[in-house]
Amino acid sequence: MVAMRFRQAIVSALADEMRKDPTVMVFGEDVAHAEGPFKTSEGLLAEFGPLRVRDTPISEMAFTGAAVGAAVMGMKPVVEIMFMEFLGVALDQLVTEAAKFRYLSNGTLSVPMVVRASCGSGLGFGSQHSQTLENWVAATPGLKVIHLSDSQSAYSLMRAAIQDPDPVMVLEPRALYGERGEVDTSITMKIGEARTIRSGKEITIVSLGQMVNVCRGAIEVSGIDAELIDLATIVPWDKKAVIESVKKTGRLVVVEEAPESGGWGSEIVAAVTAELFKSLKGAPFRITTPNVPVPHSGILEARFIPTQDDIVRQLKHAIATGEKPKTWWQVEGISQ
Repeated sequence: MVAMRFRQAIVSALADEMRKDPTVMVFGEDVAHAEGPFKTSEGLLAEFGPLRVRDTPISEMAFTGAAVGAAVMGMKPVVEIMFMEFLGVALDQLVTEAAKFRYLSNGTLSVPMVVRASCGSGLGFGSQHSQTLENWVAATPGLKVIHLSDSQSAYSLMRAAIQDPDPVMVLEPRALYGERGEVDTSITMKIGEARTIRSGKEITIVSLGQMVNVCRGAIEVSGIDAELIDLATIVPWDKKAVIESVKKTGRLVVVEEAPESGGWGSEIVAAVTAELFKSLKGAPFRITTPNVPVPHSGILEARFIPTQDDIVRQLKHAIATGEKPKTWWQVEGISQ
């Protein structure tokens, strides 16, 4: 076991795969000489040289498209999108091209590429650079989507993504880049497999990204015997793990750092409700952000995302009554 910051775990995963496989290459804005805007490619240029670690122009569509072509021709490109919001100008290359080549070629072509993007709030970057936009890519057949939550998943799932024969979107909560955690480099993790962080009997909590740590803290202070699942992969999500957990607890809450409308947690709640309706002890529900832009104010931003205290409040209400709790903005009379 080695203590690594979240960003260091990403660097280590990239370096280990590049040492193992000469077809792996990295490119994006400022990834080479500046070693990445969040230092997630630190040391890679020095070790692997400018042919495999490349700075690109500020044109996400162009270098994502270049990655698609490189992947089809036998390379394994890892593309960095500085902020996930910038993915918008590259969605055509990812959603229409990379995710469809295997289907359009009747299985003769694969696109083994990874698109990394920082996401999420907590650093005061404002409404245009603090969003969590999994739903942009979660409804795209042919594309796998994972969301990292700690140093171990950053290392193990990054390697799994690079090794995958199909395009993988990797979301990295930028608020976690400086967080430390233990990493066992011998541990492998599979795309599509959730992690049970804590076993419990009263309620199942499903989360991912930086919300996993918030949920862990809520469980510790509440005294509730909750089972915490780090979903890790949004597409394909681990339905079996979630269903088996809810069979045991009879209750489900999904905690998301994303707006209430259109979140990935809706899929989880719908599937569990449909399969386990008669055995549920209470209504499955979601804890999300409100349907407003991420505030720039630090005070408002901290209130915007699900907090430890509010998660505790909603867990206790759900267990006591079997009913869906009110959101914090409903409790405070801000919005219905």
